[in-house]
Amino acid sequence: MPDTHAAHVAVIGGGPAGLMAAGALAAAGVPVTVFDAKPSLGRKFLRAGVGGLNLTHGEEYAAFCSRFGDRLPQLQAMLDRFPPSSVRHWAEGLGVDTFEGSSGRVFPVDMKAAPLLRAWVQRLRGLGVQFRLRHRWLGWDADGGLRLLSPAGELALSPPATVLALGGGSWPQLGSDAAWVPWLRARGVAVAAMRSANCGFDVGWTPYLRGRFAGTQLKSVALSFTDMRGRTATRRGEFVISEYGVEGSLIYAFSQGLREAIAAEGRATFTLDLLPEHSAERVLSGLAHPRGARSMSSHLQSRLGITGVKSALLHEVLDKDVFADAARLARGIKALPITVIAARPLAEAISTAGGVRFDAVDERLMLKALPGVFVAGEMLDWEAPTGGYLLTACLAQGLWAGEGARDWLRAER
Repeated sequence: MPDTHAAHVAVIGGGPAGLMAAGALAAAGVPVTVFDAKPSLGRKFLRAGVGGLNLTHGEEYAAFCSRFGDRLPQLQAMLDRFPPSSVRHWAEGLGVDTFEGSSGRVFPVDMKAAPLLRAWVQRLRGLGVQFRLRHRWLGWDADGGLRLLSPAGELALSPPATVLALGGGSWPQLGSDAAWVPWLRARGVAVAAMRSANCGFDVGWTPYLRGRFAGTQLKSVALSFTDMRGRTATRRGEFVISEYGVEGSLIYAFSQGLREAIAAEGRATFTLDLLPEHSAERVLSGLAHPRGARSMSSHLQSRLGITGVKSALLHEVLDKDVFADAARLARGIKALPITVIAARPLAEAISTAGGVRFDAVDERLMLKALPGVFVAGEMLDWEAPTGGYLLTACLAQGLWAGEGARDWLRAER
């Protein structure tokens, strides 16, 4: 049956990118209806706020942009339009003050996502945006109209423009299930295969390490990795030893390179500096100190402070004879090789790599194969580490797509 919102631009997806697109259109006086399959908006946004909503990052802007890697050329103009400073100004305009933590990450003062989302939706309603929840997009019908499954049955909708902001394939229980992929491909849209990003990796620990240390956080370490292009990067931070392998913010920062190496070679090896605050000479000196009758574990603890999970990792990875050679053990402490063999499944990942290829959209993020249809957010083929980068880019793309749809509608009149 026909829908009364046919004259409205349809925004499919009520996450950050979709809401930003809706706001850009509504601010220009364009009637907008946001459709979402779930009973409430922004479910992944709210999930990201558990433990503190990381809105953006306060590092120097060039360094911030570098986190988007090979996709920066496609994203630069969008980030320039809505950089981290604008994210903070936008949040504060909604009555949510922000602060920059010691790591450079930017959070709401109350560390919560729900108040920001409530204020955001209230502002959009004030601009005239309408919301239809429990409306699942089913693709297009034979006439090119949108199919939407509502509680009252299936609707047919032919809006003047559509913005798709359906997310990628991670956290499907929150709505990002990538069901849209075959529908876009059937319409001639090039979509790169979905892959896990910001994800954990399988290692294959021994039962001892899994049983004693699964769930343990490994703090104050530095990870170094050389990717398939020969680029070596080193970052300090922390991560978690899990039942299956490794996960956490430091691992996520290298997930793209690790994933690509596994795809090419079946495995990837990074090194850990277990004592990044100590020079190699300091470590060797501590190990060379006579230990007398003390065990090696006691010696490592008393001379270098290595105990617990760090000690266990040394025994997990290094051969027994290494512990009798101070020079070799020192090298192991400063560059302990850890080999990962598989990325965790997409449904477990924080975000998605792959999606609509950038050569399938024009400079406004409109699909070349489907004039009047725009895409934004994790539907597109890009990725970035956690730390506020993902959310900032989704907001920037949503704003860009909304403004692109606005300009396209004006040109069509």
